[in-house]
Amino acid sequence: MKLRKVTAASAAVLALAVAATACGSSNNDSGSSGGGKKIKVGIKYDQPGIGLKEPNGTFAGFDVDVATYVAGKLGYKPSQIEFVETKSADRENALARGDVKFIVASYSINDERKQKVDFAGPYFLAHQDLLVKTGSNITKGTDLNGKRLCSVTGSTSAQNVQKTIAPKAQLKEYSGYSECIAGLQSGAVDAVTTDDSILAGYAAQDKYKGQFKLAGLKLSNENYGIGVKKGDTATLDKINKALETMVSDGTWKTDVEKNFGPSNYKYEPAPKIGQIVQ
Repeated sequence: MKLRKVTAASAAVLALAVAATACGSSNNDSGSSGGGKKIKVGIKYDQPGIGLKEPNGTFAGFDVDVATYVAGKLGYKPSQIEFVETKSADRENALARGDVKFIVASYSINDERKQKVDFAGPYFLAHQDLLVKTGSNITKGTDLNGKRLCSVTGSTSAQNVQKTIAPKAQLKEYSGYSECIAGLQSGAVDAVTTDDSILAGYAAQDKYKGQFKLAGLKLSNENYGIGVKKGDTATLDKINKALETMVSDGTWKTDVEKNFGPSNYKYEPAPKIGQIVQ
């Protein structure tokens, strides 16, 4: 009988430990880099130059570099970071559920999103643009009327076009930008719209080199922020401080040029933390 009591107590302790792990204790950003702690960070998997999962399982892109730097300032080594794919339509839910501690995924700050999540930054200023085939006669936003326009489900880019630029554009929404680019290549769509930084990354890939071009339009200002769970002011403050340091120590510029330099993308200077460019 005594042995059974000890076993039951041990089982209870084990159950509590498992429950604590399931509740996201591995996402603890206490600042300690010891003890095998992990932090889950949301990124994109399909955006060359921004956030891309390579065939060998590694990750590359400016957002990946930003996420790694920020996590480092929170006390985590690169080996302690678990990158989680967060598609545009699921970013707010991923934070609300606690699936990730923060999200660095070409996440434009806007009033609607700020009702659901808090944003650190901005850490980058992009502009909405169009990617078209080389030789396309689409040279301005209104040329999209009657054309097949592709964007990603949950993105604000297509909504901007339909509301204010080309209301007669035929919108096609896919789950990822890679599908849009494939559609552009095959002729299934006439243009792809999203941030110029993302489009430049695709246009610069070897397999697409010479096939596409940026229209060069600044259809909107996209202030990239780092999303955190609503009300998590402690993490928000730490991330803002990390971003300020990233700019001041020169890492921000080095990472921008490393990721965007090959595409000749003309990037904007680092924005000031807390200042949104309208």
